[in-house]
Amino acid sequence: MSVSDHRRDNMPRRPGRRENVLRLLAHFLRNDSGAYAIFVGLALPVLVGAAAFGTEEGLLLYKHRQMQHAADSGAVSAAAAYVMGNSSVVTQADSVAASYGFVTGSNATVTVNQPPTSGPNLNNAQAIEVLISQNQPRLFSGIWGAGPIAVSARAVALPEHQACVLVLDRNASGAFSAQGSVNINLVNCAINDDSGDAQAMAIGGASTVSAEFVGVVGGISGRQSVTTVDGTVTGYHVVLDPYANVTPPPFSGCDYTNYSAKSAATISPGVYCGGMNLRAGAAVIMNPGIYYLDGGALSMAGSASLTGSGVTLVFTSSTGKNYATASLSGGATIDIAPPGSGQMSGIAIYGDHNMPLGTQFDFRGGSNQSIGGAVDLPRAAVNWAGNPTTQQPCTQLIADTIQFVGDSGLSINCSGYGTSPISTVATLLE
Repeated sequence: MSVSDHRRDNMPRRPGRRENVLRLLAHFLRNDSGAYAIFVGLALPVLVGAAAFGTEEGLLLYKHRQMQHAADSGAVSAAAAYVMGNSSVVTQADSVAASYGFVTGSNATVTVNQPPTSGPNLNNAQAIEVLISQNQPRLFSGIWGAGPIAVSARAVALPEHQACVLVLDRNASGAFSAQGSVNINLVNCAINDDSGDAQAMAIGGASTVSAEFVGVVGGISGRQSVTTVDGTVTGYHVVLDPYANVTPPPFSGCDYTNYSAKSAATISPGVYCGGMNLRAGAAVIMNPGIYYLDGGALSMAGSASLTGSGVTLVFTSSTGKNYATASLSGGATIDIAPPGSGQMSGIAIYGDHNMPLGTQFDFRGGSNQSIGGAVDLPRAAVNWAGNPTTQQPCTQLIADTIQFVGDSGLSINCSGYGTSPISTVATLLE
C-alpha cells in the first residue's frame, strides 16, 4: 500500500447530505426554544382575544361609571329643584344627564319617577328616582351575538325639608315659643330648633303651629298644638346658620346721624349713626344697597312705612358696644326685599355676629310687615308677628331665640331671592 493510500484510509469521512438533514432535525427537536415558539404560535390568538375582551369589558365598566355619576347627579339636582322650586324634576334631571352626554331620544333613555318604581323607597312620595340606559355596540364580543349590550344606572334622592324658621340657641327653654292665641302658618317650609332643652319648643294657650315639618333637638311642650305634613321629630340633629360666614363690606364714618323722618322721603345706602327714627306719617323709600345702622335702633311707630328692593339693613356697632336693634310697633309698615346677588345676596336684615347674645329685636308689624329673603340675627332674641305669605313668598327667620307674639305666616318659595338654603337640599339614598 502506498503512503497516499494509507493517508486516505485514515482521514475522517464526511457525512452525506441525508445524514446532515437528520442531524439538524434531531437538534431542532431537542432545542427548547423551538417548543416555545410552537406554543406561542398556538396560544397567540387566545392571548390576543383575551386582551381584546378585557379591553371591551373595561370600556363597558367606564361607561357604566359615567352613567352612574350622571344618575346620581341628576337625582340630587332634581331633588334640589323640587325643594327650591326652580324647575320641574324631569327638566332638571334631563339637563344634568345631558351634560354627561346622555340625551333621551338621541343616544340614551332618561326616566324620572316620583316616587320610585322599585327599591326600599317605593312608597316614599318625596323620593325621586332617575334611571338612565344606553345601548353599547359590541366589539370583539360580536362573535357571540349581534345585538348591542344594554348598560344602565339608577339613583334615588330625597329632597330635604327646607326651613323658614331656625332657632340657634343650644340650651334655652322655649327657644321657639308661641303663647296665648297665636296662629303660625308656615307654607311648604319647616321649623328647626337647635335647643336640647326638654321644652325647647313651647306652644301654650290656644296657639297653633302648622308647618311642613318640625325638627327639634330637645323636646316639645304643647305638641298637640303642632300640625305637620311630614312629621314632628324630637332628637333631631343640629342645623347651622347658612350665613354664619357672611361678613358685610367694611364701613367707616357717618353719612347720617340720628336720622329722622315724619313725611315722604327717599334715602340712599350709607352709614346711619344712631339708627333711624321713622315717626307717624313717614313714608321712606330706600334705594338699593347696604344700610349700616351703627348704634341706635330702627324705630317705627304709627303709620310709618319703610320700603325698598335690593336692600340690606345691617345692625352693628363701630365701637363694639350699644349695637343697633329694631323696634316696630303700632301698625308700622315695612316692605323690603334683599339683593339677589353680591356679598349680601339673599339677606334683607343682618345682625352683627359679635353683638351680645340676647339683644332684643321687636318685629311687630302684623299684617303690614313684609320682609323677603333672610332675617339673619344669630345673636338676637326676636319677637315676631306678621309677614303674610301673600306679600312675601320667601322669608327665612334665623335667630338665637324666637317668640311669636302675633299671627304669622311664612313661606320658602325663594327662587330669585339669592338666599342660601337653611339645611341640606337633598340626600342621595340609593
